[in-house]
Amino acid sequence: MSRRRILPTLLLSWCTATAFAAEQPASSERHEPVAELGMTDAIVLGVVEGVTEYLPVSSTGHLIIANEFLGLESERPLTDKAGQPLWYKKPSEKHPEGIPLTVKLAADTYSVVIQFGAIAAVAILYWGQILSMLRGLIGRDVAGRRLLINLIVAFIPAGALSYLAHDWIAARLFSVEAVIVAQVAGAGLMLWVEARRRRQANSQTESTVEELTPKQALGIGTWQCLALWPGTSRSMTTIVGGYFAGFAPRKAAEFSFLLGFVTLSAASLYKGYKSGAAMIQVFGWGNIVLGCVVATLVAALSVRFLVNWLTRHGLGAFAYYRLALATVLGVLLATGWLQ
Repeated sequence: MSRRRILPTLLLSWCTATAFAAEQPASSERHEPVAELGMTDAIVLGVVEGVTEYLPVSSTGHLIIANEFLGLESERPLTDKAGQPLWYKKPSEKHPEGIPLTVKLAADTYSVVIQFGAIAAVAILYWGQILSMLRGLIGRDVAGRRLLINLIVAFIPAGALSYLAHDWIAARLFSVEAVIVAQVAGAGLMLWVEARRRRQANSQTESTVEELTPKQALGIGTWQCLALWPGTSRSMTTIVGGYFAGFAPRKAAEFSFLLGFVTLSAASLYKGYKSGAAMIQVFGWGNIVLGCVVATLVAALSVRFLVNWLTRHGLGAFAYYRLALATVLGVLLATGWLQ
């Protein structure tokens, strides 16, 4: 791997580690990991994240399901070796009863933080565009500056809504039931949009990323807000937004990847800052990093696959997969295999 491709990965590693360290307890309060995130668990979660982050099937939804199957959904308060409770938020005026550390809290945090692996994959594969944006930032690349502005504009709607509704979403929508609803709704949207694109394919002039206007970028960013519901898929909503902006499937996917680089970086750093210390206190460092590395490698392969698949076949097959997954999950819930 060339030095130019290694640089973004090292930079992202440093930023993520810094975010986690920001709220680490003082050394006198540190604990050994109190619950094990096994090597197999880390590899499974890394593969799930890598495969699903950029495919229009929802990585968050799949990670919620994976956590359920791996037994990482326990909300039992954790204690140290002396039997004393471990706190995410100690009792205070704002939280009179406190918020205890749980495996579920750590696993939900990891479901966001593991996106670092997908971020690194895009940094490696699309380093040329990222370098162009960095040059545009200092006035040396007009196209790069335009792309950077459009990505920032597209990020704002979901970024603002996520900041305002983060706690509400975490408390109410991180469930298998919510994922099922989102999978079905997303499948219907994809089938309709794909049929619309095919009808207009011969009459509509295809746009390029370089021709995108801030207004169109804002429209794509508004579509991305739907992805705050776990199970919807950030990739799906931004590709759909790209279709409405006149992009061919390949260009819609590539803009989705670059927007994901911005969005996922912000989400991972924010979640790492808010809950990273608690996640590390519960799981430790080793297998957390392993899962991110696995996610990077698998996500790089998934990006290449998606670009080639969309160019030839469009979104339809992913919609049918979502319907099949929702059906299986519904059956498992109805028969008591999932709680």
